[in-house]
Amino acid sequence: MRAILKSNCYHKEGHDAPCEYGDSFFILLFGVVQILFSQIPDFHNMEWLSIIATIMSFSYTFIGLALSLAKVVGDGEIKGDISGVSTAASVQKIWLSSQALGDIAFSFSYNTILLDIQDTLKTPPPENKTMKKASTTAIIISSFFSLCCGCFGYAAFGNQAPGNLLTGFGFYEPYWLIDFANACIVLHLVGGYQIYSQPLFAVTERWISKKHPNSKFVNKEHRIKLPLLHDFKLNLLRLCFRTAYVASTTGVAILFPYFNQVLGVIGALNFWPLAIYFPVEMYLAQNNIRAWTRTWTVLQAFKILGLLCNIIALVGSIEGLISNRLS
Repeated sequence: MRAILKSNCYHKEGHDAPCEYGDSFFILLFGVVQILFSQIPDFHNMEWLSIIATIMSFSYTFIGLALSLAKVVGDGEIKGDISGVSTAASVQKIWLSSQALGDIAFSFSYNTILLDIQDTLKTPPPENKTMKKASTTAIIISSFFSLCCGCFGYAAFGNQAPGNLLTGFGFYEPYWLIDFANACIVLHLVGGYQIYSQPLFAVTERWISKKHPNSKFVNKEHRIKLPLLHDFKLNLLRLCFRTAYVASTTGVAILFPYFNQVLGVIGALNFWPLAIYFPVEMYLAQNNIRAWTRTWTVLQAFKILGLLCNIIALVGSIEGLISNRLS
């Protein structure tokens, strides 16, 4: 929303105008919206929100890709070089490269919701076969668009490319298209927040329910009649826990409003355990692979290499977070 206001300001006042708007109000507004949406009971009731988020994601991706391609064609040159952004010191280059690894690792975060999505599928055909096809297709499509946006964005702006082509104002015109793309980003983030939070909600609430099976606060559903809508089931535990969770993440976002660095930290925290360690361990167990065989040795080396990359990404992203906070 802040980017939309800045876009309109730049259009009216000129690209050099001091169009600055604070982050905190819009982060709080986003948090309030998330408190409302977090009362959706579970994954099975989120189909409509997931569809909207997906449509929004494709919309702003196509817009960013098209604008980048148009700028490359209009300028008649491909900017940037193979060595990337130049820095005053080699240490800074290492930190930036580490942060980039963290951002790439974030794209693997779908592992946290993989089984929850599979649980919503109908059979036949078997859920695991359907999910395997869907995962393969999703990875290919998302990788293609991510690579295209990254490459064309760098080709369009070179070393001056912003962290986010749309909200970082790589483009100013047409302003109405930039506004629409940023609105799509907002709607996508609203849906994405819920999709990634629901598994945590479900696991925590199931655990509390098992610990306190006779508690009305934990288990009782209160029906609320809403005009023109279906009856809404309100659970006090769900209301309190999810509100506290959203409030805490909103507070962290206000404290560290740095998009790329935060993505890097989250990506680095999730990547190794969910995308490498657990899949490898499950494969070894399911196939009864003995220790010190060729397959076992290769997979163990893969785990160690992934862990090293993960540590580098985490340290670099945290360094970027602290540096931005102190600067």
